[in-house]
Amino acid sequence: MSKSKSLVDFDEIERFGDALKAFQSGAMDDGRYMATRMLFGVYTQRQEGYHMIRAKLPGGRVKPGHLGALADIAERYSGNSPLVHVTTRQDIQLHFIPVDKAAEVLRELGEAGLTTREACGNTIRNVTTCALAGVCPKEHLDVTPVLDGLVDHTLRHPLTQNLPRKFKISVSGCESDCAQSLMQDLGIVAVRREDGRFGWKVLAGGGLGHKPHEAVVVEAFVGDEDLLVAAEAVISLHNRYSDRSKRAKSRIKYLVDRFGEEGFVEQYRQERKRVQLALAGKTLARLEWTGGRRDEAPGAATPSRIFKQKQAGLYTFPVNLPLGAITVGQLRGLKAITEALDLTEIRTTTDQNLLFLNVPEARLSALEKGLQKLNLRIARAGDNVVACSGTTTCPLGLTASPVLAEKLDGGPSDLRIRVSGCVNGCAQPEAGDIGLYGEGKRVFNRLVPHYQIALGGTACQNAYSHGKNLAALGPAVPARRAAEAVQRIKADYEAGRASGQNFTDWSRAQPAGHFNGLLADLMEIGESEVEALARDVGSDIVFAAQAGANECAGPRKQNVAPAFTQAAHERNYRDVFMARRRHAEALESAEAILLHLGKTLLPKSLGGAPLSVAGLGDLVFRANSPRAPQPRLSAQLEALAEMLDRIKAGAEPPPLVTLAAFFGEVDTWTLKVAEYWAAHEFGLDLQPWLPAARQADHAEDAPRVAVA
Repeated sequence: MSKSKSLVDFDEIERFGDALKAFQSGAMDDGRYMATRMLFGVYTQRQEGYHMIRAKLPGGRVKPGHLGALADIAERYSGNSPLVHVTTRQDIQLHFIPVDKAAEVLRELGEAGLTTREACGNTIRNVTTCALAGVCPKEHLDVTPVLDGLVDHTLRHPLTQNLPRKFKISVSGCESDCAQSLMQDLGIVAVRREDGRFGWKVLAGGGLGHKPHEAVVVEAFVGDEDLLVAAEAVISLHNRYSDRSKRAKSRIKYLVDRFGEEGFVEQYRQERKRVQLALAGKTLARLEWTGGRRDEAPGAATPSRIFKQKQAGLYTFPVNLPLGAITVGQLRGLKAITEALDLTEIRTTTDQNLLFLNVPEARLSALEKGLQKLNLRIARAGDNVVACSGTTTCPLGLTASPVLAEKLDGGPSDLRIRVSGCVNGCAQPEAGDIGLYGEGKRVFNRLVPHYQIALGGTACQNAYSHGKNLAALGPAVPARRAAEAVQRIKADYEAGRASGQNFTDWSRAQPAGHFNGLLADLMEIGESEVEALARDVGSDIVFAAQAGANECAGPRKQNVAPAFTQAAHERNYRDVFMARRRHAEALESAEAILLHLGKTLLPKSLGGAPLSVAGLGDLVFRANSPRAPQPRLSAQLEALAEMLDRIKAGAEPPPLVTLAAFFGEVDTWTLKVAEYWAAHEFGLDLQPWLPAARQADHAEDAPRVAVA
């Protein structure tokens, strides 16, 4: 299996450490520090003075050395709660990290080969894959090279640093789509056409949480050579059109509603034309298509049995981690087992478990015995319960989702149970057989914690024949009655389903009002019952909806850094277009650079106004002359407009030397704008997004900007 290049950059970790010191000394305000730490996977916790730190594991891949390093870090820094958690995006999370130790933790994670870069904020989050990628008999190919190519291309890419909102990607190795493309911003699925040719289906615009939305197909089939172009076109579409002013409406799923499905696909096609020019000849990886057997799909969750791989004599061994939690002792014990049995392939899964891959049959018994000594066991039917952290650590949590989840199981049919502490849906309740998310309802003037139930969901695009695959909303019940509600639904399913009927098809075949009738007595609250029900599961404290600020989307306060990252992306495109003698496209990229950066110089009252090259320069100088770096922006925009007009009128493009000189002026001006912001925005790190020094060497006054 291919390996991605090192994802760790220690220089940027040092810069994070400098920002942390500045924040602690009061030299950097909370907004700027938030913008910095979110890029490095550092969240606040519900408990003041602590951070949660998230490490990215592309495809959930874990090395044995990671286990020991995570154990050491958790033990050293997490105080009385030295647990590590596996998330539904195959990440690893460390909780209760003291604020002043955050940089040390990032450094130690980096030394172990783990990065936290872009694990939070308005970036591309961890890319997920089928848990059995590379070993499943049904897959058409091992998608690991695609995963690595996407990670290498997008991590620290200027296009992805300041997106309108977070962006999630999955890659599946066959039509069964066990990586669940329907709930992704970008879902990539390997397919085989009727003529036998292999390629990719590309979906976009999916999402859960508030207003769940299934992804739509933007490419029914593309070849390997066009997959990177398709992926970047979807990301660029999000970056260009998603609403940056309203966080609640800034996910790409809202673009599907805004344009309509056909209009969304047309916008994608227009975006793809430009990306195709810029990325012509670039591919994600050299791939080996083998074609899979027509076996039963293992599904999106951890196999509830030892799984026979397509490699002869080798097996995948699933390890149950209740709600994704693993102790320091268990981590060290697992590392010892890998060394004793010479096991090197480990993965986290999207249902918060672990997999050992490539286990020889002769070592299965020893592995099982080793796990028993660690109080761990093989995953089995009924274990498929997922929960977010809820009010245990998350500032957004309304209910203690892990406390409820501990009381639940999937029963003999191994139903997928998903429990979230709020509507944001980090446990993916809309993709479960039975999903629940916490909310508060006022009853007799008392706030009573409830769980909204969702039924019959899946996010696998080829799972069922019915129209919508994400879950349908059912009743809401008081939190203290939720476990009983789940038990009744499971029993009703076991008693009433047809032979072989899955839960989704069964639940949707029930008549209207069926589940309300089934749970009617649990839904009803008498006045005398309110006092007892106005407390969450496992709590004696009167319930209060005390959700904190939503950090999931990152801060909106600053518009300078996004402008510079977008300018850097356009500069990359400009230089490619220039090299390919696409003069009009290169000038359009230069126009975008000047507009992005010019708008940062406007007062806030004008910064959001629609602007063109015709009026921006004079507007900057009239409205805010003290901010205007020299040379004059207006003069550059006039020259740009003249060159664009000449090309569009059919005139010959300017000589290359003229264009090169003009682009050099744009780069010099970019550095001057950065110099201005370095002096006025302490802690703003623009260095990675500035023109290379060689691009400005022709200008005697080109500054060397070193931004803290």
